[in-house]
Amino acid sequence: MNRLNLAVIGAGALGRHHARIVAGLDDVELVAVVDPHPQNGPRVASEHGARWVDDHRDLYEALDGVVIAAPTTLHLEIGAHFLERGIPVLIEKPIAADLAQSRELVRLAELHDTILQAGHVERFNPAWRTARPTCDEMGDAPRYIRAERVAPFTFRSTDVGVVLDVMIHDIDLVLDLLGETPLERVEALGAPVLGEHEDVVQARLTFADGSIADLAAGRIFPEAKRTMQVWSADAVVTIDFAARTVSTYGKTDRLRYGESPLEAARQPGADIERLKQCMFGDYLSVARPAVVPGDALTAELEDFIRAIRTGTSPLVDGRTALAGMQIVDRILTDVHRRRASVPHAARHAA
Repeated sequence: MNRLNLAVIGAGALGRHHARIVAGLDDVELVAVVDPHPQNGPRVASEHGARWVDDHRDLYEALDGVVIAAPTTLHLEIGAHFLERGIPVLIEKPIAADLAQSRELVRLAELHDTILQAGHVERFNPAWRTARPTCDEMGDAPRYIRAERVAPFTFRSTDVGVVLDVMIHDIDLVLDLLGETPLERVEALGAPVLGEHEDVVQARLTFADGSIADLAAGRIFPEAKRTMQVWSADAVVTIDFAARTVSTYGKTDRLRYGESPLEAARQPGADIERLKQCMFGDYLSVARPAVVPGDALTAELEDFIRAIRTGTSPLVDGRTALAGMQIVDRILTDVHRRRASVPHAARHAA
């Protein structure tokens, strides 16, 4: 099998991990690490036997693909440079800084018939990969989704707000669950705390089939939490992305076809304590499916390599990422609208 030549652009907190993983993949050569900072680029490049380049426009190697882990505000400029040359591109989330830039990247990828993948790494989280088929087997489409994604401030991704920084993950997962269901209404509230971009946001998405997704994101919390609940009429799947655990709760056949615990509790002399003790097991089933260990970022990069080798679409292609950015745009529009409607004195009150 021919070796693929890849370059990683950006040697910061995430880019250095991309470089490490790419350098260790079978039949892949990390030929260059691009970073304008002399304290980052040379060190990461030398660790993996690659050339350091301080400007992506100075790459002269024959490239089979590039991984872009540069600041979000540079995604369009760098991505366009390679897409216009027919070089497959994996861009870390978010795909671009705004909706218009995202559309331009997708346009260029389609114009030049070139692979464009967005780095939505939670799609490859072992917990999600375990939970996703379970959600399909719930017996009913998801009716309610609740996601919470909060963490302490990292001093990374300060060029964008919390919606593009972290909520974008859950937006992508909601779209994966609900497919082509049209989004009817977006309600969102958020505020900047440390700077000019929003640091906390609560959003509600209402879809045409009545499904609702409540998404909470924050980056000024003392502890990190990344969880999601997916509800149908008969079951709920709970996912912890950080702990990589999945739990499912649903109706047993006894509850579906027999006497309900409420009916049993109304009988003369009913033993309420016994009913409490047998609730989970007799009436409600509990399962904790095994989550197969794995590294999500490695799986994401392997998907990129597979797409390059086969000429097929990656799991999260440009169009998929664009659908998420359309929702981001609506969320931010509502956040800004509501904030603008608050009197200036009230916004800045102690």
